[in-house]
Formats: sequence, C-alpha cells, structure tokens
Amino acid sequence: MFRLVIVDDEPTVRHGLMSYFEWEKYGIEVVGEADDGDVGLEVIESLKPDIVLTDVRMPQMDGIRLSHAIKARFPLMKIVFVSGHDDADYLKSALKVNAVDYIFKPVDRLELAAVVERVVNELKEAEQERTYIVDMQAKLTQSMPLLREKFLMSLIRDGIPHSGRIKDRLDFLGLVLPSEAVYWTIVVKIDDSDQVVATRSERDQQLLAYSILNIIQEIIGKYMQGYVFENRNGEYVGILRMGEEDTQEEMLLGMAEDIRDSLLKWLKISVTIGVGERISELAALPQSYSRAQEAADHRWYLGKSRIISIDHLEHDNESVYRFDAAQGERIMSVVKSSDKTALHAELDDVFIPLSQNRRLGFSNARNVSLQLILLTSRLLQELNMLGPDMEKKERDLWESIFKQERMADLRQIVEEHLLQVCESIEEKRKGKPKNVIERIHALIEQRYAENLQIGDIAKEVYLSSTYMCLLFKQETGETINEFLTKVRIEKAKELLSDPRNKFYEVCFMVGYSDPSYFSKLFKKYVGLTPSAYRDQMI
Repeated sequence: MFRLVIVDDEPTVRHGLMSYFEWEKYGIEVVGEADDGDVGLEVIESLKPDIVLTDVRMPQMDGIRLSHAIKARFPLMKIVFVSGHDDADYLKSALKVNAVDYIFKPVDRLELAAVVERVVNELKEAEQERTYIVDMQAKLTQSMPLLREKFLMSLIRDGIPHSGRIKDRLDFLGLVLPSEAVYWTIVVKIDDSDQVVATRSERDQQLLAYSILNIIQEIIGKYMQGYVFENRNGEYVGILRMGEEDTQEEMLLGMAEDIRDSLLKWLKISVTIGVGERISELAALPQSYSRAQEAADHRWYLGKSRIISIDHLEHDNESVYRFDAAQGERIMSVVKSSDKTALHAELDDVFIPLSQNRRLGFSNARNVSLQLILLTSRLLQELNMLGPDMEKKERDLWESIFKQERMADLRQIVEEHLLQVCESIEEKRKGKPKNVIERIHALIEQRYAENLQIGDIAKEVYLSSTYMCLLFKQETGETINEFLTKVRIEKAKELLSDPRNKFYEVCFMVGYSDPSYFSKLFKKYVGLTPSAYRDQMI
C-alpha cells in the first residue's frame, strides 16, 4: 500500500477527502493529516508517506513553502496541490517544484480519481525502476573478471600474438572461441555519449555500463554464441560466432535491431551499431573490428540510432574538400552585411561537399567549423562588438563542436551562431538596441508588480532570452534582473511613505511573495529595513 498524508486548514475538506474517497481501491492508505504546513511537515517527517495532498493557501506555512521543504528532504515524494480557482500565481509556483498535479476546490471525485491514478502509476514505475536498479547492482558484483575483458580487448586490437598458448588461455578464462570458425564483430556506440555520461555520477556510470553489457549479452544469447565487452567509454564490442547458414547476415541485422530497440526502451539511450565483415578465423578479428568501427563512425552523415553494415557502404574516391581563404572572406562578408539568405547558401557550399566526403568529412567539418568561429571572432573584434559574454559563448561553442556526432548538428550550431552575429550587427547598424532597451524599460515599469520572468520580457520584444540579456547588459551595464529589482525597490519606497500601506501589502504590490526576502532585499539596496525606512520618512 502507498501511504498518504493530507494537509489542509479546512476541517471539512480534510474530512471529505479522508471519508468520501475510496483510497484503498488505488492501493493507498491515509496515514496522517494536518491543518497547516508547519504541522504537516512534522507529520511527514515522522510518517514518511509516498504522497502528500496539500492545500496551497494556509495561514502559517503555505503549500508552496511546504513543498519546497518536502522536496529538499524527500525528493521522491509525490505532491498534489489542492487550490481555489483564483490561485493562479500560487499554481505557477507549484509547478516549479515539480508537483505531480493540482486539483481545484471544490474537489470533484472524478478529477481526483484521475489524478490519483496518475500518481499511483508514477509511483509504480518508480518502484519498478528501483527494483531494476537494485537487481543490476546485485549483478554488478558478479560482472566479467578483468582478465577476461582485457583478453577480449587484445583479440580485437592485436589478434593472437602467441597462437601456441591460445587454447590454454581460452580454457583458463572459460571462453569458447575456436581458432577456425565464422565470426563477425559489431561495435555499439552510444549517441552523444559525452552528454549521457555528464549527467551521471561515477557509480551511475558504472551501473549504466553494466546494464548495457547485460542487455546486449542477453540478446546475443537469443540469436547465436558470442561475448560483449566495454572497449572504451561509450563503445561496446561484440564478438559473435555463427554457423554456416545462408541467412546468417539477416539474423545478424535482426539481432542488431533488437539491441538498439531494447537499449532505447529499457535505458532510454540511443545507439548506433556498426557491423564488420565476416571472417573465418579468430586471428582476423582486428580486421573485422576495424571495419565495424568504421561503419559506426558513418553516423556522422547517415544519422544516429542506425545499424550500419560496412558491406553496404559505398566508398568514394573524391578529393578532400579544402576550405580556402576566399570562401571564408565571402562568408564573413555576408555576415557583415546581415544577409541571412546568402549566408545559408554559402554554408551549403561548405557543408554539402564535406558530407559527401565520407572518409575525411568527419574531421574536416570540425576544422572548418572552428575556422568559421575564429573568423567571426575577428570580425566582431573589428566592429568593437566582442564583449566578455560573446567570448564566453565562443568558448562554449568550441566545446560543443567537439561533442557533435552528426554533420547536421554541427552545421546547425555554427549557422545559429553566425545568424546571431548577423542579428547583432544589424541591430547595431540600425540603432535598434536603444529602442529595444526602451521597450524593456517600459515593460518593467508597467508590469513590475507581476511575477515577471525573463522569458515573458523576451516574448514581448521578439528576441531570444539569451540575446536579449546580452544586449541589455551591453547597452546598460546592468542585468535585466538588477534593473527590475531597482524599479521594485523604488516603487516600494514610494508606497512605504504612505502609512496606510502595510509592510506585507507593499511586498505583494511590488511583485514579491515572501515578505522576509523582500525585507532583506530592501535593506541590501536602501541600507535600512522597510520599517526603519518608514520611521525615517515620518
């Protein structure tokens, strides 16, 4: 049974929720209740429920503050808000703490049932995932010994250096790999492996690697005999032994599809699989592995999440594409003139030939992209537009270029950067930054009392959030948030001069929901607390 705590300052609501809904039908037991957030937090810490159903508005600690406290202590706990129809601002805050859902008062049974069913499904899925992780952690301790993995690595890299002792080593390691047999190799590469690894701790990385090995090995066993091991970060190699059947290639590709689809389904990762050529002896494994790796690397232009057989690739004998100085100057010329159509055509002339050269397009495209970033940097420097923010963006671009695995993705980030530079140059030429800054100032002056976000302002001035923030800082020397705070504090000073305005009312009237935070911020900017400032004014 899942455990539930109900927090609401209205006794009738708590009684109704506990008594007139069939919680047990959904496998839920109501284990506690509370009439305010502070009391509710004590109950939750004591009972540690799976679900918290809480009101948004409560006198001492509201549902938003309670949810923040819950998420800090129990990040896996599910939170459902109950609120009135006029609590729109509160609900916006609710969504920021990743609440599962919300229900409006008066509570409708059908609506509550739908929300409860969704929460229970999420809890069950999380429970299954935890069960799976626990199972994988147990199997991790029984993983393939280091000597076995190192030997398989040596087979694909060096072949059989001492053929006389190979049988003894195979017997010692428990590997069934006859010297004379039909073999294939496959290379399984994680797409965007840098990003996949960056989001995980070291332990989670090890667990992911083991899970991948376990799934691939299990699927290989369904089709044929063979072994799989991690060759390097993000790359897994399968050594496969097959019979002499005519349909073995069809079977091999079917197995590869099964591996790709299973890794996506169970681990939510995309992989590209390269299939090497068929060989007839164990000593030729390095040749088959090299071809499988070459096939997998063709995702550069064929795309990710593919199964690529080296036998099906056409090799071109075209000359290597050269990016010359004249082409670079033409591109910088169209960037300087802010001709976006011409820029797109020029980039076609660069990236289309690169994508057609399958042998060296991978490395050449990166080099050309870096040259374009350098040329753009020089142009911005000449125009006195290369500020610290743009320099940071360029450093990030360099890192991003080395992480790309597809030609289309590489072109996209380069083209987006060049288009943004076009826009910056056009803005500077037409004097539009001043107009944009004036519109931002006017918007903040009008809407400072709202829960105004950077994204809201960007939509109003028809710019991306990143570019708008960069432009505002370059033109004014301060950030948008700094200006918004300054406007709010000045408005607060005006309101505090009227003794009829209470402190907490002033806080809400200038766009802040937390009086304590407002008081600290006011003192930081003015040097006095709101009350001390009012006393001074009087």
